[in-house]
Amino acid sequence: MATGIHVGLVGAGRIGSFHAQTLRALPRVGRLTLTDVDAERAASVAAVVEAETAPSSEAILEAGVEALVIAAPTPAHASLLRLAAQAGLPAFCEKPVALDLAALDALVEEVERAGTLVHVGFQRRFDAGYQAAHDAVATGAIGSLLVVRAATHDPYPPAEAYIAACGGIFRDLHIHDIDAIRYVTGDEIVEVYADGAVRETPWFADHHDVDVAVATLRLAGGALAALTGTRHDPLGYDVRLEVFGTRDSIAVGVDGRSPLRSVEPGVTAAAGPGYADFLERFEPAYRAELASFVDTVCDGGPSPCTLAEARAALRVALAADRSRAERRPVSIEEVTTSQEPATR
Repeated sequence: MATGIHVGLVGAGRIGSFHAQTLRALPRVGRLTLTDVDAERAASVAAVVEAETAPSSEAILEAGVEALVIAAPTPAHASLLRLAAQAGLPAFCEKPVALDLAALDALVEEVERAGTLVHVGFQRRFDAGYQAAHDAVATGAIGSLLVVRAATHDPYPPAEAYIAACGGIFRDLHIHDIDAIRYVTGDEIVEVYADGAVRETPWFADHHDVDVAVATLRLAGGALAALTGTRHDPLGYDVRLEVFGTRDSIAVGVDGRSPLRSVEPGVTAAAGPGYADFLERFEPAYRAELASFVDTVCDGGPSPCTLAEARAALRVALAADRSRAERRPVSIEEVTTSQEPATR
């Protein structure tokens, strides 16, 4: 007889299949049941990891799962979290939880009424480099914080169908950077000045999106942050965070596989090829965050990344959308449930 908890997994795509492998390898997970809108894909993943399948999300709950992991496409996140709350189940959910504050706030109210645990999947909080940077700021080793630089550059764009539903570059790609800046600095972002352009993939404009973006962020404590992103990088998946203080200057994501080539004479080339994608770059972090979720379910305790953290990041992303549309700095206080930013 299997020991450990019974976990349900919704979504068997790229990240879902990876989560299935991670969950099946955790000693505290005794049983895994998964579902996907593509039944054949669900069956294929289940066969590889020796899991069970269910025909729907509702059927997974009827199978008696004790926790739910949500790796479905973004538009399904809020409804699945609501389903988990109604069933009284703890849930792990990939980001973003929702694309607008009204939907997120309604979900927060329902989860609070149910008293259930929600862990939002900002995996960089479980990356060793980001944790070390957080500690350097928190302990004062960095000194007074001056400037932060964050970058996320995809090697190639996602499929057009994905871009059409993802909410745009700030809510999809850069929401990780926004959360990482808040996590590492321990400070709130209070103002955003953002811009973007379509440089390589014309159909981004059809979805009122951009394939390159920049933003200047002002933190409550007075420090500034600069953010850059692209959907095209010829050298690979490039994610970096640089922190500059009065005592030290540190970087996350600079190693022998960083997809950045120096043209200085005599500088040694990178030891290996650039990271192919987010799974290769953050594999240990993805595994660590699911292990943390399962441990929290088994042992109790607070969520390591709550809906409140997701809401704070979403407000900044929405402010960036408004700033890009209106070509002006936008205070985070302007972004409220009743007044969403224009994106067109």
